[in-house]
Amino acid sequence: MKKYFSFFQLRLTTGLQYRTAAIAGMTTQFFWGFMEIMVFHAFYEADPSAYPMTMEATASYVWLQQALLAFFGAWMFEGEIFETINNGNLAYELCRPIHIYDMWFARSVALRLSRALLRCIPILAVAAFLPKGYGLGLPASMTAFLWFLITLIFGLLVMVALNMLVYVTSLFTISGDGLKILFCSVVEIFSGQIIPLPFFPERIQRILELNPFASMGNVPFRIYSGNLEGQEMNKAIVIQILWLIALIGLGKLIGARGERRAIVQGG
Repeated sequence: MKKYFSFFQLRLTTGLQYRTAAIAGMTTQFFWGFMEIMVFHAFYEADPSAYPMTMEATASYVWLQQALLAFFGAWMFEGEIFETINNGNLAYELCRPIHIYDMWFARSVALRLSRALLRCIPILAVAAFLPKGYGLGLPASMTAFLWFLITLIFGLLVMVALNMLVYVTSLFTISGDGLKILFCSVVEIFSGQIIPLPFFPERIQRILELNPFASMGNVPFRIYSGNLEGQEMNKAIVIQILWLIALIGLGKLIGARGERRAIVQGG
């Protein structure tokens, strides 16, 4: 475990060095967040009662999504891992006394965490001072805030476990570009990154909430605002945990098989 923590610590320290990139990313996220909120306001002004979330809850959802984009951005892969597979350096990794899946998992968590740490605090600080209905509101309760933090961690781990499926599946291909494009498209639609899941028709929403993509940002963001509580919250947390276990198990299985059958193309 100590060696994987070392990989985590090294990747986290390295990721925290990219401050200029973080500033550029925050600028983009502020702009995108304002644009989304203004679009929602246009709909809410027509008939506020027609929507499943209040405007205040929706604004909080948007700002949390933007502040923690590094946690749940489907496109945020670690290019070095794909390079290791493509250029033949995988052979060196296989010689190390480590499990590749566990090492890549630790590095991926560190990558997302480092990028989120650089961006989330300034975004949330500014959003908290915006007018009601445009900014980040307070959590529904202290209990909701604690569950928000817990499910945020679960959501991050589910996201990384999904990333790992793309990495280990790439061991069976010459290029992982197609897998990345397909993965990003599916995640953005079915995780609530484009439209929050409560805005889907109820029957479709119930189906989407059972998929692993809904166990990422959808759960903690809605718990924060009080849109998800009681039995529905408990059900969502159980689904998060089950998907996390299933995805890690499947990833390890595919990864072990890929290590045994890996063909080094370069080096």
